[in-house]
Amino acid sequence: MNAICKFMCSLCPFAELAGRAGLALVFLVGGIGKITGYQGAFGYMQSKGVPGELLPLVIILEIAAPIAIIIGWQTRWAALALAGFTVLTVLFFHFDFADRAMMKNIAITGGLLVLACAGAGRFSVDRMRAAGRPN
Repeated sequence: MNAICKFMCSLCPFAELAGRAGLALVFLVGGIGKITGYQGAFGYMQSKGVPGELLPLVIILEIAAPIAIIIGWQTRWAALALAGFTVLTVLFFHFDFADRAMMKNIAITGGLLVLACAGAGRFSVDRMRAAGRPN
């Protein structure tokens, strides 16, 4: 293994944690924003034909799943849930190829799918729990 590979491999656990936090932060901030701007978010959903009564579930998902991803607990499931949510967001709110939000959401979905496949990595509750299990 050459020097650059060794160096990059030594950074992977930190990069995995930073990557999880970066992906999750978008949703966490969004969920908190929906709490502080509840009426506006409710009205926006209604204006797009989505029942505003779903907003509490959206808020729970946008807060709980990112926290799970950041700490690395049930990471694959949380990432899949947010990937599905993001696809629905594109379909209901940003399905316009001229809308940059659509492309951003597609990119985020890709990152979440990679996370769902790769798992949380070394600095995670998932890894700690797996290490404690007998083979």
